[in-house]
Amino acid sequence: MFIPLKSLNPRRAAPVITILLIVANVLVFFYEASLPPRAERAAVYTYALVPAHVPAALAGRGSLVAGLEPLFTSMFLHASILHLAGNMLFLWVFGDSVEDALGHVLYLVFYLSCGVGAGLVHTLTNLSSTLPTVGASGAISGVMGAYMVLYPRSRVLTLVFIFLVPMPAVILLGWWFLLQFLGGMSSATMQAAGGVAWWAHIGGFLMGALLVSVLKER
Repeated sequence: MFIPLKSLNPRRAAPVITILLIVANVLVFFYEASLPPRAERAAVYTYALVPAHVPAALAGRGSLVAGLEPLFTSMFLHASILHLAGNMLFLWVFGDSVEDALGHVLYLVFYLSCGVGAGLVHTLTNLSSTLPTVGASGAISGVMGAYMVLYPRSRVLTLVFIFLVPMPAVILLGWWFLLQFLGGMSSATMQAAGGVAWWAHIGGFLMGALLVSVLKER
């Protein structure tokens, strides 16, 4: 069990966008939780990403906006308080340094692009699925991919079982990505069911690493 707690990479500016993203996710979650059960279910099926709706919308079966809008809105919904807390912890640990490197505006564009890209990868690997998918983990995976490219030698204070270990980012994030890949490969041989969107994590991570590599070269 590896749980990152704090990036030990020094930053130059306050992580304004990262904080605003966390606040937005928390507010949306508690608004969603305040809805009556029927209204909450309706909201989930309206704003969550349902992979089968995307090719249907592109083929002209149904509203194009209704089919594609969830690629954006789904990254602000969460299934439970633990789901929210885990995602926001990872965003806080890795987001501030990436925001520091990219600048506030470019970081926001980068974050949203990774979220949409992760949603597209999830859709392409689950084209017939009618299960709603929610969560910011695809966008946050992109942030983690960017962090590994930008700060591979930076130490991340990590809870390893009961021990606090300052772990190199390349080892921690490389191990995390390996787990996602193994999970994605195992899910490919199983019938579609609710659970972890492995390929959204994989796609988001690779997209974040690629985008920030291009930006770094420029």
